[in-house]
Amino acid sequence: MKKPIIAANWKMNPATIQEAKQLFNSVKRGIKNIKNVEIVICPPFVYLSAIKPFSHKTIKLGAQDLFWEEKGAFTGEISPLMLKNLGCEYVIIGHSERRKLGETDEMINKKIKAASRAKLKPILCIGETEEERKQGKTFQVLKNQFKKALNNLTIKQFSNLTIAYEPVWAIGTGNPCLPSEAKKVLLFLKKNLKNTPVIYGGSVNSANARQYIKEANFDGLLPGGASLNPKEFIKIVKNVTNLDLFF
Repeated sequence: MKKPIIAANWKMNPATIQEAKQLFNSVKRGIKNIKNVEIVICPPFVYLSAIKPFSHKTIKLGAQDLFWEEKGAFTGEISPLMLKNLGCEYVIIGHSERRKLGETDEMINKKIKAASRAKLKPILCIGETEEERKQGKTFQVLKNQFKKALNNLTIKQFSNLTIAYEPVWAIGTGNPCLPSEAKKVLLFLKKNLKNTPVIYGGSVNSANARQYIKEANFDGLLPGGASLNPKEFIKIVKNVTNLDLFF
């Protein structure tokens, strides 16, 4: 198994650049001796340039979104090359919170291809709503999402891709998907996507992190709210890597 990926999605937090630097440095201090995990921090765009000088060889920078054009008259958008020049290695694409704002599978497909051209590693988010889950449509929804999002990708583009299974009903609710249920989804995705790493997100915390890796066999995690608490995030990392939890 490759090193597990733990990608912190800060979303639209924290409020100030000083808080962002403090959060990043707290995490950096807490995981400085950890080598057997790929840690990715995905702050808001406006903090990337401030955090880059403080980056650590153990921590990779990621972005929360991008646009599919390299440059041009696209007010408010951020290009893949801009992210690359800011030191990003990863980029989250297709998060359900973006989809709620109108992002389509076709747009996500273009973003994945653009990220790959810029040599960024896409983390593609897929997941079903509570209503879709109740209707027994989980696998149907997921297959539809990844088929459209990955349409016409080359083998090379697939090689840097990570899938994040984030059941929409579990994100930010404190009601995570049970590892046993999540494992069924993982097996379905692995059957269809072969060697593509699949990580889990959706109310991840230090109490359940180990279960998703050790019991459900996910290739990593995508914490949201928990990543804003440095002690909690460090505990997640240490749980996954079997290191001493007391620090």
